[in-house]
Amino acid sequence: MEEIIRFGVSIEKNVLNKFDEMIKKENYPTRSKAIGDLIRESLIKREWLKGGEVTGAITLVYNHHRRELVDKLTDIQHDYHNIVISTLHIHLDYDNCLEIIAVKGNAKDIVKLSNLLKSTKGIKHSSMIVTTTGKEV
Repeated sequence: MEEIIRFGVSIEKNVLNKFDEMIKKENYPTRSKAIGDLIRESLIKREWLKGGEVTGAITLVYNHHRRELVDKLTDIQHDYHNIVISTLHIHLDYDNCLEIIAVKGNAKDIVKLSNLLKSTKGIKHSSMIVTTTGKEV
């Protein structure tokens, strides 16, 4: 386990009150845990910005009856086989599917793949969730 360091923080009372309300709603056990998560989130954003190895998920919602769309999405993922590590396909209803694509690799390549998938004709919605490989945090 990592060594724990205590440090003081000076902040305006109204900001701290709003922060305390937020962490209470999110069920944080302590301010320290919430502040630690905010710091980690900031560090992870920096990992993405510097373009190193990162991980995340790309989500897609689409109508699987759309002509040739499924084949196009599969072809794109195969073109990026070096960063696509897994795909989960979920049937939401008769027409609509949710696809979750787990990715790991260079941040710029992942953003490029996400943009390519999102801009494919027939995609109803797409989002990208970014996180860390855990090595830098």
